[in-house]
Amino acid sequence: MNISSVLVRTKPEDVEEVLQALEDSGMCYVYFRHPETGELFPLYDKKTGKIIVVIEAEDTKEEVFKMKAIQSLPKVLSAELIYAYSDEWAKAKDYLNKNADRVPEILNDDNVKAEDIRYGGRVPKWV
Repeated sequence: MNISSVLVRTKPEDVEEVLQALEDSGMCYVYFRHPETGELFPLYDKKTGKIIVVIEAEDTKEEVFKMKAIQSLPKVLSAELIYAYSDEWAKAKDYLNKNADRVPEILNDDNVKAEDIRYGGRVPKWV
C-alpha cells in the first residue's frame, strides 16, 4: 500500500471547479478530518489556488498513474508529490530477513571494517 500527499495548483478562480473534478475522479481524497471535532474540511487555499490531496495506491506504478491523471485534469496547472509512504520497503526487508542466512558471514560481522572487505565475484550467486 502506498499513501501520498500531492500539492495540486490551479488558478484561484478555478479552485471550486478543480476541487469538484478531483472528487469526481475517484483517484484521491480531498477532505481531511479536524483532529478535535472530527468535522470534514477540504485543505485548499482559494487565494493561491493550492489544494492538498491524498492518493492511496497498491504500488508505485498505480501511484504514478494517479498523479499523472490528476496532472492532466482540466485547469490543473501542476500536481507535485509532497510526501510518500510505501510498504514496499517492508516487503523488501522481510525478503532480506528471510534470506539473511545466505549472506556471507563476513558481511554480518560487526568487527570487520568495510574497507577490509574485498569483493571478487557476483552478488546474485549469494542472494
